[in-house]
Amino acid sequence: MKDWCCDIVCFVTGLFSEILPLRMESSTNNVTELIFTGLFQDPEVQRVCFVVFLLVYLATVVGNGLIVLTVNVSKSLHSPMYFFLSYLSLVEITYSSTVVPKFITDLLAKIKTISLEGCVTQIFFFHFFGVTEILLLVVMAYDRYVAICKPLHYMNIMSRQLCHVLVTGSWLGGFFHSIIQILITIQLPFCGPNVIDHYFCDLQPLFKLACTDTSVEGVIVLANSGLIALCSFLILVSSYIVILFNLRNHSAEGRRKALSTCASHITVVLLFFGPAIFLYMRPSSTFTEDKLVAVFYTVVTPMLNPIIYTLRNAEVKIAMRRLWGKKNSGME
Repeated sequence: MKDWCCDIVCFVTGLFSEILPLRMESSTNNVTELIFTGLFQDPEVQRVCFVVFLLVYLATVVGNGLIVLTVNVSKSLHSPMYFFLSYLSLVEITYSSTVVPKFITDLLAKIKTISLEGCVTQIFFFHFFGVTEILLLVVMAYDRYVAICKPLHYMNIMSRQLCHVLVTGSWLGGFFHSIIQILITIQLPFCGPNVIDHYFCDLQPLFKLACTDTSVEGVIVLANSGLIALCSFLILVSSYIVILFNLRNHSAEGRRKALSTCASHITVVLLFFGPAIFLYMRPSSTFTEDKLVAVFYTVVTPMLNPIIYTLRNAEVKIAMRRLWGKKNSGME
């Protein structure tokens, strides 16, 4: 299944490298290169941020990678919940990697540049993995709903086949969402200026550089991005309200275990959806606060997710200790 996901990424990358330059050339584009203003202008602050964000990114890759490895190796973590968690961690790595490596290297660069094609490609993968993560969180909420509200039918409903269908649907949903965004973007002419007031490429900052009115495109982006985030958030909140309501019929131990699991999910949902709804459900601006909010959900949140899930989940912690014990015994 993960090989299939990698095939999608490779296919899209190849498609972009062949088609996107031709399409961008066919538009009225005098701009071939874009310049980021970045997050901070002070060189000393940028060097400190380089060290901090490099460590955060490494922690994101290692932490989420460890969850993927643990779930796939451990026999005790083969339930649907951990199946979805492993894919969420995989998406966190790819989602963070679309922005953070370029952002980190730019912190040491005097002029932060990116090609127009590279900018559009970054937008595609940023929204692709972002919406895939949103849909996976919805899927995980559905899994918890079935486990808590219909425990006797859980294994029949959450069959292996349905789990694969739900994960595949999440990836395809992210793909089609991003295709719509890119089809809107490549139609726009860019004839100058070429300075993006941000530290990575996103739709609204790029729209400001187009030498045409983009109010219609802005509304479409609001509907496509903002409403997906808002509707998914409302679905998630509603599902957890139903779950909490049904917990009244469980034993004290059952309630404790279910609340522990749900608390992890709810924390991740709030950390991801809060900043996303704040930025995409309101008119765009160039305030520094907006950039700091973007740092939170592109850099910090992907690192926090593995910490949240492992600290509140005894089974994952036990499986990681066993995995670490096997590695140590193998080295002796």
